[in-house]
Order: sequence, then structure tokens, then C-alpha cells
Amino acid sequence: MVRIVVYSDQPILAKGLESMIAADPELELTAYCPDLAALKERLANLNADLAVLDLTPEITSAALDELHKVAPECKLILWTNSMGVDFALQALTIGIRGVLSKTSTLEAHRQCLHGVYSGQLWFEKNLTDSFRAARCVSLTPRESQLVATLSRGLKNKEISSELGITEGTVKVYLSQLFHKSGAKDRLGLALLGLKNLSMAGTSMPSQGGLRSLMVDPVCQP
Repeated sequence: MVRIVVYSDQPILAKGLESMIAADPELELTAYCPDLAALKERLANLNADLAVLDLTPEITSAALDELHKVAPECKLILWTNSMGVDFALQALTIGIRGVLSKTSTLEAHRQCLHGVYSGQLWFEKNLTDSFRAARCVSLTPRESQLVATLSRGLKNKEISSELGITEGTVKVYLSQLFHKSGAKDRLGLALLGLKNLSMAGTSMPSQGGLRSLMVDPVCQP
């Protein structure tokens, strides 16, 4: 039996998903959560196999990362009307196993749940097509720090002082980041960092780093 937790702030919509789950003898609704706090509590205490998450404003990349840490064995599926490729790529790097459109048929919903449970990735064709036009670049911990400090507007000397490295080392790291991201200059890299920090749900660059950068096709060298 596949144990499923559903999170949504729209109870009427969630009721339809619950009915679909109830009609499948291999699926079981373990809990319905109307808010993020209840979802965290349920995932921490229930041995759920799948969690279907309505993409509400509360579901940021940071929130998804936290949920994944709370229940690492539970496969997460985002349930949404639409999703930008930026956020989808961020979600994929965190560990989201599927993106399910609310407008999909009941059979598509059922196939998604069974497919993700069996280990498949489930993404809409329009998203997979978009993935081919964008890429994620991995960052080392030090590169992540450089992007964060640069996004705060710090100069090389200030970055050097804050990170305890020489200005020459700062220049080397920046050169590597320009090459990785395709950014043309410091401003381009800073804007790219701010965009990714925003997608990750981090309000200030000093509050957390990034494990990767989502790079738009126009930024690629």
C-alpha cells in the first residue's frame, strides 16, 4: 500500500485528489494537511511514501529543502497549475520527484503517483523541453560565499576581508564563476545570484548560500 500525504490550502480541490486516491486499492491517504506547519509535523511522524504538495506561496525552495530533510525517504510531488523552468530546476536539484498539473486527467494523476513511487521522475513535457534550454551549475561552498557577498554589493577588498582570503584569490574565484555561469561581469553575476537566492526563498544573501545556480540560456557562453 502506497501511503500518501496531501498538502493544500484549497480543501475542495484536495477533496477531488482524495477521492481519486480512495478509488485506487493500492493507494492510501494517510493525512491531509491544510498548512505548512501541519505538513511538517505529519511528515516527521508518519512513515509516508509520497507527499503531494500544492504549490502555494509557502512552498519555496527553502521550504522544500526542509521538508526533504524532515522526511528523506518520502518522495515529494509538486501539484500546480503552472511552474517556471527556473523553479522546476531548483526543485529537481533539491529532490522533488515529480511535477503534476492540476489540469491533468485522473488517470494521469494515478500514473504519476504510481510512477514516482516506483522510482520514476514525472515532469510535464513542456518542462522537460524547457530543461534542454537551461542548465544548473554546481557551486563549491567557497563559490557560494562569493556569489552571496557579491550580491550584497561588496567590493573585492571587502570580500577578501569578510572571507579571510586574499584579493588575488577573490579574483581567481570570480574568474571561475564568470566561466561557469556565463555572466559577462560582476553586475551580471550579482544579478544572477540575487535571482537564484530569491527562488531559494532567501531574503538576504548573507542568510544562506546556494548549492547551484540556475543559468538562463541567454547567460550561457
